[in-house]
Amino acid sequence: MKEKWNERYSQVGFAYGEIPNEFLRSSLAHVPLGKILFPAEGEGRNAIYAATLGWDVFAFDLSDEGKKKALLLADKHQVTIDYQVAEFDQVSFSQDQFDAIALIYAHFSAATKSDYHHILQSYLKKGGLIIFEAFSKNHLPLRKNNPSVGGPDDLDMLFSMAEIRSDFEDFDILELSENVIELNEGLCHVGTGSVIRFVGRKK
Repeated sequence: MKEKWNERYSQVGFAYGEIPNEFLRSSLAHVPLGKILFPAEGEGRNAIYAATLGWDVFAFDLSDEGKKKALLLADKHQVTIDYQVAEFDQVSFSQDQFDAIALIYAHFSAATKSDYHHILQSYLKKGGLIIFEAFSKNHLPLRKNNPSVGGPDDLDMLFSMAEIRSDFEDFDILELSENVIELNEGLCHVGTGSVIRFVGRKK
């Protein structure tokens, strides 16, 4: 898996563009600044955006090439972020460290994704936010019709609203929906996709 992402991020240009995800941008618009974590952050477009707003930004990804791109983008925007290269089970953050965690197209294996979500919750302060956008289980036919829209081809790595409710049962749901949207994010998210969007506040 590390090799796959290093290969993708070593290409010229940004695989998912330099512009932040639209749902993240709208979700952060009225949130008080604090510490925010970006798991599986890749080339850094979302983390860098948060840093330009004044957030204290932490990120991690398993790709060395992703970090290189992220730091280049940070220099371009004259901001700094704390970016670790590590597998999910190698990072060590503190309980209640973050005011927000942004999971933007952070797809994991069926065997690990719920466990990872529960680990992340321990890093979040009471009253903190989870901001989540990822492909839904209804995305596969759209991906088959147009591979350029991206996303996993494994149904079990995709999400349903029921899974999100279960994984984040100790959260007040501020927004939870399944949407068919038009993606135009760099080279690898182009076309019509089906996504789950979720904003939850830790009880």
